[in-house]
Amino acid sequence: MWVRRVIELTGWEPLGLSVDWPAIEGELGFPLPADYKELYEAFGGGTFSECVFFMGRDPGVSFDLLEVWRHSLAVERDGRYGDVSAVDPYAIYAPGGTGLVPWGATEWADQYFWLIDAERPGTYPILVRGDGGGPFERYEMSTAEFLYRVLADADFLPYGIARYGIEPAFEPPAGTGG
Repeated sequence: MWVRRVIELTGWEPLGLSVDWPAIEGELGFPLPADYKELYEAFGGGTFSECVFFMGRDPGVSFDLLEVWRHSLAVERDGRYGDVSAVDPYAIYAPGGTGLVPWGATEWADQYFWLIDAERPGTYPILVRGDGGGPFERYEMSTAEFLYRVLADADFLPYGIARYGIEPAFEPPAGTGG
C-alpha cells in the first residue's frame, strides 16, 4: 500500500528492476525489508524531490546501499580512532550482530537507518538523526511509509518536506538511464 502511494505521489512509472536479492542479503547477513525491495524495483536509487536520497543497488553510483554500508562498516572497524562510532550510541551493523544500516539521507544531512538485529529478522525500526548529528529518533513504520510521510505529510515533524512546498518527484542518478 505505501509503495503504491509513493509511486502515485511522485507520478513515477515503475521500472520493474530485476535484482539478485539473495546475493545482496547474503552479504548483509539479513533479509531486507520487503517494501524497501519493492521501492527499489520501482525506482532504483536516486533522489526524491531534489533533496531526499534513496539508496539502492547501483554499483559505482553514490546511491549504492551495499557500497555505503561497506564503507561505513570499514570506517567503524578502523582502529585508528579507538572505539568511537559515527553512529554512537549504536554501531554500524556487522553480519550476525546488531547495528545500523544506512538506506537514505537528505541534503540537510539528515540520515536514515534501519536498526538491524540478526536475532530478530524481519524487524526494521527506522532510526533518524537530523542535521548529521544529535540524538536518534525511532520510528516503528515501514520504509515506504516513512518515505511517504517525509515527502507528503507537512505535519511529519521535523522531517516532512511538504511544508516547504517541494514538489514530490523522483530523479535517478545522472547517467543511469532510469
